[in-house]
Amino acid sequence: MTDTAIYPDLNGASVYITGGGSGIGASLTEGFLRQGAKVAYVQRSPSDDFVAEMEQKTGNRPLGLVCDITDTERLRATIAEASEAHGPVTVLVNNAANDKRHKTEEVDEAFWDWSQSINLKAYFFGCQAVIAGMRVAGGGSIINMSSISYMMGNAGYPAYTSANGGITAMTRSLAREFGPDRIRVNALAPGWVLTEKQLEMWASPEDLDAHMERMCLKEHLAPEDIVGGTLFLASKASKAMTGQCMVIDGGVVTTG
Repeated sequence: MTDTAIYPDLNGASVYITGGGSGIGASLTEGFLRQGAKVAYVQRSPSDDFVAEMEQKTGNRPLGLVCDITDTERLRATIAEASEAHGPVTVLVNNAANDKRHKTEEVDEAFWDWSQSINLKAYFFGCQAVIAGMRVAGGGSIINMSSISYMMGNAGYPAYTSANGGITAMTRSLAREFGPDRIRVNALAPGWVLTEKQLEMWASPEDLDAHMERMCLKEHLAPEDIVGGTLFLASKASKAMTGQCMVIDGGVVTTG
């Protein structure tokens, strides 16, 4: 991750990342640490080994906090803890998600509520919890991780794609509401990123080949491929950009 652009305004920035200890989130944590940011992240279980690894690799120690993001009060508490340690959060990355596969006719109310609590509700309340601090700080950047899955009309996880469509809509509304406070809100929609979880659970050779056929750039995505775009959206390099959904997918979908 040494070829990533450097954004001077991220040096010392207070950054909070959900799901920042694994998958795409782990790469995001490392990317912000290498910028010199003060990074707090949450995971459902303790991640002391990852904290130590990041400090060794970057010379910058993150604050790892335990939080189930579906517990709204705990989510708010960890954002407050991060603000106490690093100053008001000025960069929020809502990253944690769960794309568990499911069939429409098998979804019950409990599963639907569980999926939305992770994939949409936590995003909203994470945004809500940082607004006051960002306003005091004179502005900030919120990046909501969406997915191209809803743009493609993918089957196999309709509760998840519904949430991702909601993330983009929410992003646009919050951008309009909090723009006067110099708070920017953007979504970032990755394509199929081959995390360890994806490789273990869903990335069959047949599905990988079919997805490759849709890609303009013939190389599957890795977690580190999402870092550069996220840093750009967090930094002042994108200071005139808000209410947008930026796609990083190797050229599967088009926007506009």
